[in-house]
Amino acid sequence: MSSLHRSSLRGGAAAILLAVAGCGGGENPFDNPATVSNPTQVSGQKLSFAYFQKCINPIFLAKVQSSAAASTNTCASSGCHDNVNGTGGALRIVPDAQAVDLADPAQTADAIRLTDMYKNFYSAQGSAIIGSPTQSRLFTKPLLLNVLHGGGLIFDGEQDAFARLIAYWITHPVPEGSDEFSAADGLFTPADASTGECNVE
Repeated sequence: MSSLHRSSLRGGAAAILLAVAGCGGGENPFDNPATVSNPTQVSGQKLSFAYFQKCINPIFLAKVQSSAAASTNTCASSGCHDNVNGTGGALRIVPDAQAVDLADPAQTADAIRLTDMYKNFYSAQGSAIIGSPTQSRLFTKPLLLNVLHGGGLIFDGEQDAFARLIAYWITHPVPEGSDEFSAADGLFTPADASTGECNVE
């Protein structure tokens, strides 16, 4: 290689490094920046914890027949979505999570977020696209709607009682700007999480 060609290559490499450094990388353009800031979420909605606890979590504990197995089982069983021995992907359920008394003033938002019931809520909400059941793994997987499910077909169809509860939860988030413990209109009849029935329409 001629010295002229080597000099040209070095000059080209130096120009690339200067261009990259000009993009804001600091002294070493190939290093991580000194600080990384993630912007806080400024909008968006959350699903209702009260509805989850009363209407959705019991679905995970119900004995259901799967098309992939000859016996009945629960979604929260080991081998499925149990948080310790489950093999069922991202959805993780603590089977013996205790209900949270939402009327107890000692149950602050911070206290509830430390409970196993909240872990179940958080995991289930992570499998949902708010406002769209048909894009939510929590809804589509047990129905085999254009997606595989290791547990096979669980619900008979979109009008299955459990499927309707999940769809209703996903399409009825709490008001924008509210936390997951805020009241959401129309979730229960009468409108009380402790005494009301779970609405599905």
